Amino acid sequence: MATASARSPQHDGPLSGIRVVDLTSMVFGPYATQIMADMGAEVIKVEPPSGDDTRYINAGQERGLGSIFVNCNRGKKSVVLDLRSDEGKEALRKLIATADVFIHSMRGKAIARLGFDYAAVSAIRPDIVYTNCYGFSRRGPYADKPAYDDTIQAECGIPHVQGLMNGEPGFVATIMADKIAGLTALYATTMALFHRQRTGEGQEVEVGMFETMASFMLVEHAGGKLFDPPIGPAHYHRVASSHRRPYRTKDGHVAALIYNDRHWNAFTEAVKPDWVTPEMAKLADRARQIDYIYQRLGETFLTRTTAEWLDLLGTLNVPAAPLRSTDELFEDPHLEAVGFFEEFDTEQGKVRYPGVPTWFSKTPGKVAGTTPQLGRDTDEVLGSLEPNA
Repeated sequence: MATASARSPQHDGPLSGIRVVDLTSMVFGPYATQIMADMGAEVIKVEPPSGDDTRYINAGQERGLGSIFVNCNRGKKSVVLDLRSDEGKEALRKLIATADVFIHSMRGKAIARLGFDYAAVSAIRPDIVYTNCYGFSRRGPYADKPAYDDTIQAECGIPHVQGLMNGEPGFVATIMADKIAGLTALYATTMALFHRQRTGEGQEVEVGMFETMASFMLVEHAGGKLFDPPIGPAHYHRVASSHRRPYRTKDGHVAALIYNDRHWNAFTEAVKPDWVTPEMAKLADRARQIDYIYQRLGETFLTRTTAEWLDLLGTLNVPAAPLRSTDELFEDPHLEAVGFFEEFDTEQGKVRYPGVPTWFSKTPGKVAGTTPQLGRDTDEVLGSLEPNA
C-alpha cells in the first residue's frame, strides 16, 4: 500500500495536460471526473457556496468531508463560485477559456438559465468538449423528470428482475445507475477528446442515466424481444432464477458457477450427484432445466463445509469464491499485493483510497491526491487566470 503526501502534483497519466471544469454533483458526474483526475487531468470542481450535497452524507473525519464525497472528488481543486452573481459568472467564463472539458449535471433548462449551455460555452472556447450528465435525454418526454439512482433502477427494470429472483421487487444494494452512468460519461468524454485530438474540433456530448441503464440491462435481458417480431420475452432466465444465489454449505456459503460443459463434467465426475441425468450433458440442455439444477445443486452443497468445497472446486478449476464483506476488501491479500489501496496523510488523519483498477505500461494512473475542503483552491485558481481570459 503506497503512502503519499496530501496534495500530489498532477502526474503523467494518459490525460495529463487536460483541464476539466467540473460542475457536477452527487456521484454520477463526480465519479467520471474522479477517474479523469486519477488519469492525470487537472479537475477544477466548481461548487456553490453551500458545497456539493454529498459532502454532508455518510461517515467523515470532519463535516463537509463525508466518505462518498472524499472518494469521488479526490485529487480535484475546489473553487467556490456563486453563479447567481455576475462576478461568479464572469469568473467561470474566464475559467472556461482555459479548459479542455466542461462537464455538468444540471438539467438542460437550469444550465441554460445560468448562461452556460453549449452555445454559450463553445462561444468562449470553440474546441471544448462539453458533456451533459442528465437523468434522461433532453430529446425525449422524460427530459425534465428528476432522477436518482433508486428511480433510475426502477425505470430500467432492475427491481423487476430482482423480484423474479427474490419474490419481491428490490433494489441492487449499490448505487449502480450512478456509477455505470459515470463510467459512460467518462468514456464518452474521452472519445470526444480523441476526436478533437485528430481534428481540432470540439463537440457537445450527452449522457442520459436512463438510456445508459436501459442499454446496460438489455445486454442480456433483451431476450426474445431483440428480434422483430419478438420470439420471446425480454428476459434472461438464468440470472433471475429464484434458485440462483450463493450456495449454503455445512458452515457458511460459497459462490460457484458450474456452467460450461467442462466445469459441469469435472464437477459431476468428482462429486457424482445421484440426480444428474444424460439430459443435462450439454449447456443448452441445462439452460432449459436451470431452476431444477440450481435447486439440486443447492441441496448438494449442504453436504460439505465451505473450505471443503473451495478446495475441491479449486482443484477442478471450477469458478468458486467465498463470500466476503466489503470490510474484508480492505485486508484482501490480492488487493494488497497489487498495491490497490493508496494511503494519504491529511490534516484530518490518514485516508486509504481504493486505487486505480487499470494498468498502463507507459502512462499509469494513480490516486491524484486528497479531497479538497470547500473552496480550498478558489484564490489559487482564479488568481492564475489572465484578467481578460
